[in-house]
Amino acid sequence: MSRDLKNAQRWVVKIGSSLLTNNGQGLDLPAIEAWVKQLLVLRRHGLEIVLVSSGAVAAGMERLGWSTRPTALHQLQAAASVGQAALIQVYNDFLRRGRVHGSQVLLTHEDLQERERYLNARATLRTVLELGVIPIINENDAIASTEIRFGDNDTLAAMVANLLEADLLVILTDQAGLYDQDPRRVPDARLLPEVEAGDPALLTMAGGTGTAIGSGGMITKVRAASRAAQSGAATIVAPGGVEDVLLRIWAGEALGTYFRPTVAKLAARKRWLAGQLRPNGVLHLDAGAAKVLREKGGSLLPVGITGVEGDFQRGDLLRCLDLEGREVARGLVNFSQNEVLLRMGKSSKILLELFGDIDEAEIIHRDNLVLSN
Repeated sequence: MSRDLKNAQRWVVKIGSSLLTNNGQGLDLPAIEAWVKQLLVLRRHGLEIVLVSSGAVAAGMERLGWSTRPTALHQLQAAASVGQAALIQVYNDFLRRGRVHGSQVLLTHEDLQERERYLNARATLRTVLELGVIPIINENDAIASTEIRFGDNDTLAAMVANLLEADLLVILTDQAGLYDQDPRRVPDARLLPEVEAGDPALLTMAGGTGTAIGSGGMITKVRAASRAAQSGAATIVAPGGVEDVLLRIWAGEALGTYFRPTVAKLAARKRWLAGQLRPNGVLHLDAGAAKVLREKGGSLLPVGITGVEGDFQRGDLLRCLDLEGREVARGLVNFSQNEVLLRMGKSSKILLELFGDIDEAEIIHRDNLVLSN
């Protein structure tokens, strides 16, 4: 089977703790160097790469001289704090050999669930990618209020894929992929080369909740693939120990299990905006702005806005109406109602005089805006 990934330009790559560490004895530096070299090759070929990396607790344990993983939350947090510094140092040392910078981004699920923080995280990561930097993301385990669990970064990686509208999520693991049965118990279990993301039957194949194979293992990856598919991203769960695994995936080789999204990216994004959020306000547009949105799908700038309705905050969903009151588009606004009123109808030149350097000139960025039918 051949997988055509030529249009997959933005990848989220997640590497799990089982791969990053030598049986819990610290970071596997040769393995990390090999993966980074592959990421650099992909980067040189024009792909945008986002890395989600586990391993902070294991690295911290090594630095602290602990041979047994602690169970107390404050000790896990301390190990994560120490280990995260070591982890980012290792990645940056290898990246600099390829003359590429890495950036550290620590997130919690709350950062991606609350709309304003969601937009802030999105803007930061997009800027980092535009600068040619590879963001290295981990959960902020040092201040996590819930127990640190293996496998949680699978979910985080899927949420990052949603956040950035990635084309592909690659989850590297110590397993060959998803089997139709537990291969440790069933000798003739069959590796599934391609499945449909979100198929409920996959959870059973992954072992179900509470089983040895599913606890922090394949079941979190199946769920992550389903989540990533909500924004149109495909997922590949592949064996990270295979030589040049990322380059071979890029070449279309059928490694691991390919989770096929059922909804195209644009349709998935539109469904999310339309179905997950309720509009909190309305922006009235002049003829020029309505035309630009309809014909070019561009961003909405302040100069094209003639009126504002509703009490909304940054990150809320707004409807955009033309002069006849017809809905042109809807999207996530970058400013609160009062801030939009201050900018409404003003040109970029006037805005520059009023506010100085502008981080976000658009009222609604085109990536957060979908045209209405």
